[in-house]
Amino acid sequence: MRYIITIFWTFLLAQMLTYVISSMNGTTYSFSTGVVLAAVFSIVIFLLAAVLPNEPSHEEGSH
Repeated sequence: MRYIITIFWTFLLAQMLTYVISSMNGTTYSFSTGVVLAAVFSIVIFLLAAVLPNEPSHEEGSH
């Protein structure tokens, strides 16, 4: 379920980002650019979630 929600929100935010940037540049809006951007962002988010630890470190001296 967390993968579906992540992909959904990433898709919406990437489409919004694509629309705003294309509007600011005065170019046409491209739906496919937003889809590619959402796919790349989703993969990066999934990789970061796999690499980062789930539990806090209890080592002496770490903050």
